[in-house]
Amino acid sequence: MKREKMPEPTWSAAKAKIKKLDECELLNLVADLYRLSKENQAFVHARLELGADPLQYYKRIINDCIYPDVHKNKPIQISKAKKAIIDYSKAVGDTLGEAELMTFFVEQGNAFTLEYGDINAAFYAALNLMFRRAIERICSLPDQRRDAFKERLETIMNSSAKIGWGYHDELRDDYYTAFPLPRS
Repeated sequence: MKREKMPEPTWSAAKAKIKKLDECELLNLVADLYRLSKENQAFVHARLELGADPLQYYKRIINDCIYPDVHKNKPIQISKAKKAIIDYSKAVGDTLGEAELMTFFVEQGNAFTLEYGDINAAFYAALNLMFRRAIERICSLPDQRRDAFKERLETIMNSSAKIGWGYHDELRDDYYTAFPLPRS
């Protein structure tokens, strides 16, 4: 006997079912999703602006992934740190928060290198790419919000002067392309 293949569930199918739920059923569904994982809880907290700092959960992930505890043999996990930024963006879509997380990502990677020494080309390529993305976000912010970020990016750039792999050179080029020195 041949079994008929069931179509894969889609958002359209889920949406049609959700529209039929009453308020109590919908609240129970959201509660179940909330209890299902820490990621879902962080998403809800960020989306609803709950807690003192909705960025804290995402910063903790970035810190653990980009500046891992080497004494516990924790690996660097660039993709997981990037995912934290993407998850925050999906939850809130806040350019200021994204700029903060991207800048924090590079600060942590830079600090890890300064403390533990040279890493590898892929690590620095990820930091350079995130530095450029941070600059893009920062440049889209109102002028009064940019200065603190510019100072942090400049600190990263200056502290990286003795790091290899072309890392410092790219940081410097990207920084001064975005924020040229004033002409005298």
